[in-house]
Amino acid sequence: MTTGRRVVVTGIGVLSPIGNDLASYWDSLANGRVGIAPPTRVDPDILAGEMVAEVKDFDPSAHFTDRELAPLDRVSQIAVVAARQAVDQAGIDFSGDLGERTAAIIGTGIGGSDTIDDSYHRLYGTGAKRVYPLTVPKLMPNAPASQVSMHLGVRGPSFGIVSACSSATHAIGTAFHMIRAGLTDAAITGGAESCINLGTLKGWEAMRVMANDTCRPFSKGRRGLVLGEGASLFVLETMAAAEARGAEVLGEVIGFGMSADAADLTNPDVGGMARAMRACLDDAGLEPGDVDYINAHGTGTAANDKAETAALKSAFGDAIGSIPASSTKSMVGHALGAAGALEFAAAVLAVRNNVAPPTANYLGPDPACDLDYVTEGPRPMPIDVAVSNSFAFGGLNAVLAARAA
Repeated sequence: MTTGRRVVVTGIGVLSPIGNDLASYWDSLANGRVGIAPPTRVDPDILAGEMVAEVKDFDPSAHFTDRELAPLDRVSQIAVVAARQAVDQAGIDFSGDLGERTAAIIGTGIGGSDTIDDSYHRLYGTGAKRVYPLTVPKLMPNAPASQVSMHLGVRGPSFGIVSACSSATHAIGTAFHMIRAGLTDAAITGGAESCINLGTLKGWEAMRVMANDTCRPFSKGRRGLVLGEGASLFVLETMAAAEARGAEVLGEVIGFGMSADAADLTNPDVGGMARAMRACLDDAGLEPGDVDYINAHGTGTAANDKAETAALKSAFGDAIGSIPASSTKSMVGHALGAAGALEFAAAVLAVRNNVAPPTANYLGPDPACDLDYVTEGPRPMPIDVAVSNSFAFGGLNAVLAARAA
């Protein structure tokens, strides 16, 4: 266990397929509402029947001027809006010296995916000779972090983290460790992804892991993942600073673990997953039995859910039999680089509200997935400690732990 300054969450912003602010997001999660439907941003007739989880009712012009929008891909738009929500909730001011001691660390799996898709269409589809002048700054994976730092006045360390589906969890964990160690005093951190466009969907379609009905993690009859989008940003700061300014503390970040499978690019590895979970428990000073709820990676693919179940058993031992786990991807889809942030928000809110959100769309047990997946709706229960798992292509694993403050 590494000791240092206590790090807490004082603000959370969310744009998701089931709600565009923290209150509506939690209300939907806690009631098992599903945001999965046929695509509206891509002609569904061009696809092979895949479903998606889009952020709905988001009007960029309600949040930005035309001039501000010019350099912003959709991924940066939703990142900035979620960051503004988090900062507003935290009631924190970065205009003074704190701005120089605050980091902006944001994960994304792809970056400006819409800009990339549009640029290729212009060049290869319409025969255009040039692309939009701000194409490069719009598409770069560090754009969300850079735009958040500029829009919120954060002048400390600012950078993006790209590790596929673990990107946001790596970002939050990095920010947590930096604050705990005294390298910075606060952070705006989390993840953002906007990838519901033709090129990205066709790429995932080619892998044959996409569901054409819905996302059914850990269930018999599951057909694959559902691609999603969204953003969740957090304000992290020290407990001492939060108490000094009278801020409401939403939860405490207490552990972060990482590992690499060093095995296969796409097939999950039980050993790598388990090592990341054990590293998180060690970092937090927790025993397996101290954990009350696990927000599982739970993609809804046959291989991932089976492997994660085995990894949970390996990491938690006999204790896993009494620890409920659920996958909120069943409601919000798989938002790739933003997935870990949406799920860590769910974990913090589960601790805060003492409710385990359900695994929706469940049809019945798979013999290879035989844990308690909270399949009968939300479960009110005491939750003091929650763990959130992220396991990515490339064998990149990241796990966070939160505790009630």
